[in-house]
Amino acid sequence: MTAPPRPAGSYDPAATTSGGLAGELARLEAQAALSFDQELRILREAGLTEASGPLVEVGAGSGAVTRRLRTALPGLSLTAVDIDADLLAYAEGCGARTLVADAADLPLETGSAGCVLLRYVLQHLSDPRPALAEALRVLRPGGLIAVTEIDDACWGLATPSYPELATVHAKSAAAQQSAGGDRTIGRRTTRLLRRAGFDGVDLRPFATTNDYRPTEDFAPHLGPGRLQPLVASGAVSLGEFALAADRWNRFRTDPDAWVMLLGLTATATAPYPL
Repeated sequence: MTAPPRPAGSYDPAATTSGGLAGELARLEAQAALSFDQELRILREAGLTEASGPLVEVGAGSGAVTRRLRTALPGLSLTAVDIDADLLAYAEGCGARTLVADAADLPLETGSAGCVLLRYVLQHLSDPRPALAEALRVLRPGGLIAVTEIDDACWGLATPSYPELATVHAKSAAAQQSAGGDRTIGRRTTRLLRRAGFDGVDLRPFATTNDYRPTEDFAPHLGPGRLQPLVASGAVSLGEFALAADRWNRFRTDPDAWVMLLGLTATATAPYPL
């Protein structure tokens, strides 16, 4: 079977961070390790149990979160979905069925899922509405949807801060936007869910700080590696890259440095028929 083409969107795993695909696999693993415990707490509070399945993880990528879900909820039926067959191949053996598919065209029966998880997916879609409509279709009445996203306006707080990097960060956000993405989608997830027809919409924030994790653990997000593909594309200059690298080195060696990354999980349920 031929894998479906990559849709219009801003995510290319081979051009997301330094080191190409290998670097991105490491980044995805580090990202999951950084905040999975907080994300799992929110999912449990929203009603996720081992009996809530099947859980369909849309945009599962390499399976970094899928593996953690399997460990935390060993009895939960899992299906990992991603449009990138090469990336999804790394999720094989994680204890989930894998499906290569577009988020807007899932090869699943209507009402066959108990939970749909979209984690850092909508920010990469030029139009998130078809993906949410498809999630609603595959959920059974009362089924749970969880959408985890960021909003650039409040995503990262740090002391010390470096105002001279504002232009560099703006170029990074602009590059994602020009590719069809939206790093401010966190503020719109609840409205998107309501307009898609979901009930009981709620928004739950979670925070990760270096009070509990070593500062180095934040390198995949704050370090200069994310800028290397932008240097290659010409969006960021070598001088700007050197500035970002210098400021990261200053930050990570400062014993008083503090950072908080804020994530947002919107939860809702599929309505029951009238």
